[in-house]
Amino acid sequence: MTLLAPKIVAARAVGELARRARRGGGTSLPGKVLLALEPDAIPELAGRLPRGSMVISATNGKTTTAAMVAAVLGRAGISVVHNRAGANMAGGVASTLLAAARGGGRIDGELGLFELDEFWLDRVAPQLEPRGILLGNLFRDQLDRYGELDTIADRWAAVAAGASGRGARLVLNADDPLIADLGREAANVTYFGIEDPSVAVPEMQHASDSKHCRRCGAAYVYDVVYLGHLGRYRCPVCGRERPAPTVAAERIELHGTRRSEFELVAPAGRARVELPLPGLYNVYNALGAGALCLGLGLGLDTVVAGLGDVRAAFGRAERIAIGGVEVQTLLVKNPAGANEILRTLVLEPEEIDLLAILNDRTADGRDVSWVWDADFEMLAERVRRVTCAGTRAAELAVRLKYAGVPVDRLHVVPGVAAALDEAVAEADRGRLYVLPTYTALLELRGLLAGRGQAVPFWEPAGARRP
Repeated sequence: MTLLAPKIVAARAVGELARRARRGGGTSLPGKVLLALEPDAIPELAGRLPRGSMVISATNGKTTTAAMVAAVLGRAGISVVHNRAGANMAGGVASTLLAAARGGGRIDGELGLFELDEFWLDRVAPQLEPRGILLGNLFRDQLDRYGELDTIADRWAAVAAGASGRGARLVLNADDPLIADLGREAANVTYFGIEDPSVAVPEMQHASDSKHCRRCGAAYVYDVVYLGHLGRYRCPVCGRERPAPTVAAERIELHGTRRSEFELVAPAGRARVELPLPGLYNVYNALGAGALCLGLGLGLDTVVAGLGDVRAAFGRAERIAIGGVEVQTLLVKNPAGANEILRTLVLEPEEIDLLAILNDRTADGRDVSWVWDADFEMLAERVRRVTCAGTRAAELAVRLKYAGVPVDRLHVVPGVAAALDEAVAEADRGRLYVLPTYTALLELRGLLAGRGQAVPFWEPAGARRP
């Protein structure tokens, strides 16, 4: 403990320099320095948390789900150490713990709440020794970085088995076959899922990923499809089927890009949740968050109140006013996630203005062919104007042209600053929807922060710049 103290001081000094330079690296750079000086810093600091740690991972939705859990824990009066800025690899987790460390071996917080990148789960989770792990979904994402889904699923299976063997609770999405399989041989598992065929899609989408049974290889038969490959499924050969969820959503209502409602059904009872976030994908996020918090022993009323308190995480349905235009940012990074954003936008009653930003930087994935698997066709007739920006702006415009968007409604402006200014100036009815990939989101947020229209993404919500 004494030997760690000077290393903490050194790592914090690096973080302070990064913040003064207005660099986003302030979210993970201090942790990287600390880990270079002390490789066991994560288990050392996490071990000081009085209530232990909870871990959340998913291809889509982990940042929002973690924000939901934090809101519920806040309602319960439980202080958290949370990587809320989304730095979800080892350096980001170490930075979060570093920021909470105090003299005398103390840590400023009761419970660790960490979202983890899906490729880093097996490396970081064992160091945290979490008391609970929530796994939301696995979708095809950045194949040039991660490989096929089965590669990640195998790594996650080892994490789930190890955590379960130590007595940790697994909270798993019953509607995702790859996730459900992780708990079939484990103890202490809570499954969550949707029980409302009214929000199902008519058929399996082209972007669906996990369609085959991992036990025998046969194609699943789906009775209901909710989102991508998520739904009610069964294997016609070996009989493996979707586990019955113990925490479920019924009577779902989706209200455009603003909000959603559902009946939360759990062993503790049932209650109506009014979620101030849009889309079926956020109903899934809320279900996972609710199941995790109920597993912690929190009451149903506390869970419902916390979910009602949640606000959009950075770039995930977040709304910012620019002049007289409300700009809503909806992160897209893979076909399944993009389709749900598009499905939500279609619910809006009027024609819409879009700023779509497609980058192919390392954190996005160099391969942008995924845009051809996203069903932009569903939105083509609803678009009034689209501004295409980013390093692959022209390719995105071509995709939208083939989706059926009239050419005279497509405008290619590669630079993000110029594209934003033009899209805002041309926005009709005072609303603009921005669909950025990950690095485009960071670039956009940095631009808005530089203009004083938003705080830097690494600062907590509600922060004000000097």
